[in-house]
Amino acid sequence: MEYSGGGGGGGGATLSEMYQSARRLLLSARDGVARVERLASAPTSSSYSSAPLVGGGAPGDPAVAEGVRREVAQIQGLCAQMDRLWRSIPAKGQRDLWKRKVEQLSEEVDSLKETLDKHTLRQKKRILEAKERAELFERANGESSHVLRIFDDEAQAMQSARSSSRMLDEAYETGVAILHKYADQRDRLKSAQRKALDVLNTVGLSNSVLKLIERRHRVDKWIAYAGMIITVVVMIAFWRLTH
Repeated sequence: MEYSGGGGGGGGATLSEMYQSARRLLLSARDGVARVERLASAPTSSSYSSAPLVGGGAPGDPAVAEGVRREVAQIQGLCAQMDRLWRSIPAKGQRDLWKRKVEQLSEEVDSLKETLDKHTLRQKKRILEAKERAELFERANGESSHVLRIFDDEAQAMQSARSSSRMLDEAYETGVAILHKYADQRDRLKSAQRKALDVLNTVGLSNSVLKLIERRHRVDKWIAYAGMIITVVVMIAFWRLTH
């Protein structure tokens, strides 16, 4: 059984479609991490006397790592949406099944993110060690200024990648908190509507009052949807501005 995400930022995608998209992104991210580690461990063509390049001779490493981080952020966003959707499944068996699937996917992407973070720390350590070697090399012959510029560029690229990752994580956490708040508000509104309808049926209020309440509920629902869309747009704009 499939359940639609409606206007909750998934473009009308079903829970199953979101899960399949997240799995494809997870496979791509795993390949990216493997590529990053291959680039980091690849031997350099330069000798020790000519000051080897920072990061294991892998000039594309920061760009590949940043691409993987973007995929991880997308998977985490899909997990947040699926976490909201499976809770609304009426059948307990289906609900428990999707809960396990989403939790397993979240654990896998968290593990992948941890691996990438460890790689980033290793790269930072390599950059610092290489820079120290370059400073010693410069004191020995006074001709390493060009090498130091290369190291500085690499360090700045790594710092930029870490800053972008940190900002994406903060934006993601903010978006998840807002989505959860909207989901809780929707549940409270539904509960309040049911109670109000029971009371109104009991006291026998007019149909015009019932229609007014239903219209107000629709307006509140569209306000919630608009808030979700604005949140997603702000996150995308923020990410583009930082890049």
